[in-house]
Amino acid sequence: MIEMRVAGIALDAITRSPIVLLKDSSDRRALPIYIGQDQARAIMGAMEHQKPPRPLTHDLMVSVLETWDMTLEKVIIHSLQKDTFYAALIVQQGDVKKEIDSRPSDAIAIALRTNTPIWVMEEVVADASIPVDRDADEAEQEAFREFISNLRPEDLIKRFDNSEG
Repeated sequence: MIEMRVAGIALDAITRSPIVLLKDSSDRRALPIYIGQDQARAIMGAMEHQKPPRPLTHDLMVSVLETWDMTLEKVIIHSLQKDTFYAALIVQQGDVKKEIDSRPSDAIAIALRTNTPIWVMEEVVADASIPVDRDADEAEQEAFREFISNLRPEDLIKRFDNSEG
């Protein structure tokens, strides 16, 4: 799994639909997730630390967690099926841990309110992320190509012999 953070909310230039943008810690990959208008407002409100006069749904959920001494341990965006992302809230109460199915947008809105880490399965990042730093990606690929081109079979044999003993 890869820990990601909310980089912001954007609008699709064509559809004008909101997108929450997650980025990895190195800012090399971004994961765009289309969300609804209400969820975009909820995420932006949490990012800006706005407190509504009355609890909104995500604030209510946080209150329920706190009232029942439950901790949101992490959010996991675990799969992508037919252009739909799936997430889970990992909630802990004492020694008991439960996984609760959630839309990614709701999970993100709650995670922001509780300072909870957001994790994304590697296969989801591989399938749906977009490169942010193409120059760094190309430099890394070139360094790997150079490493491979200079590698000799005896180098591999030495490495494997050393790792076993």
